[in-house]
Amino acid sequence: MKLLVDIQKPLPALTLEVAFTVEKTLSILGASGSGKSMTLRCIAGLETPKRGRIELNGRVLFDSQKGINLPPRDRRIGFLFQNYALFPHLTVAQNIAYGLPKLTSAQARACVAEHIALVQLQGLEHRYPQQLSGGQQQRVALARALASQPEVLLMDEPFSALDTHLRDQLEKQLISTLATYQGVTLFVTHNLEEAYRICQDLLVIEQGKAIAYGAKHHIFDRPTTKRVAQLTGCKNISNAVVTVTSQVEATGWGCTLQVIESLPDSLSHIGIRAHQLTFTNNPNQENTFPCWLAQTSETPHRMTLYLKLHSSPTSPQDYHLQAEVFKEKWHILKDQPFPLYLYLDPMRLILMK
Repeated sequence: MKLLVDIQKPLPALTLEVAFTVEKTLSILGASGSGKSMTLRCIAGLETPKRGRIELNGRVLFDSQKGINLPPRDRRIGFLFQNYALFPHLTVAQNIAYGLPKLTSAQARACVAEHIALVQLQGLEHRYPQQLSGGQQQRVALARALASQPEVLLMDEPFSALDTHLRDQLEKQLISTLATYQGVTLFVTHNLEEAYRICQDLLVIEQGKAIAYGAKHHIFDRPTTKRVAQLTGCKNISNAVVTVTSQVEATGWGCTLQVIESLPDSLSHIGIRAHQLTFTNNPNQENTFPCWLAQTSETPHRMTLYLKLHSSPTSPQDYHLQAEVFKEKWHILKDQPFPLYLYLDPMRLILMK
């Protein structure tokens, strides 16, 4: 299976211009209004690009030069919307059966039963959407999208309207379902952790343009620009200047760092992810600096520590770096006298243009 997309579409606030090829799963990550949803709508045939080409398994769905623009019903694409888009006057079984290819009555019933079991909705076949929870409605929508045997499954922030518990349940359900799905999956989200868990590859969009595309591990571990680092959740970024070979001055943090990775041309920033900062008892280790606590922020399982290097802070906003630690670690750290010593592992430093 292969989906090839190379399109351009002017919009009121930006021009969408993306090109990518996906063979299995791809998360499209970006801020609201960046062009993520419009990309899916163009692939599905719900919107028409101004120019470009969309090809699915050798079948041309859209080609502006050749005047090809297949209608949505002929594209073999399933679309899972954020708001479910179920038909309120149809039962669960009827919603799933809607859009099935021409089958005998017995074949259609078997297909519906198979997909009801796939999303674990047995016993709810004759209920209407208003009689279901949000999570159940989304599972019906997923079953309906898959029942038509699409070659591509498009999902536009399908969990954003659900509470945390339901979102976690449905995410596990989706990952399990996709493990046996033979087609291509595109998953749009602004939640970077969700994007990381569900798909193999990642496309980062900003203002209609693809600013990063490739294997998710590479993009998260080695973002090449400041903006990609920010959009993938890096909270510690400083301006950077090369001093000597293998040394970079992080001007925003007031320190010089030993680096291992080869320095990119036109280096402008250096970063490190908050969970990759390490507290050490060895103050003489390279890339190790005294730090003081400016403020903390708490989640159910983690603490974010806002730290100032070299001297104590003058206010809660006077800090250089954020470190994320599990609460068990924080219970040990909070009773230790300041300064603590913070280690910035050269292997974890991100060098950016």
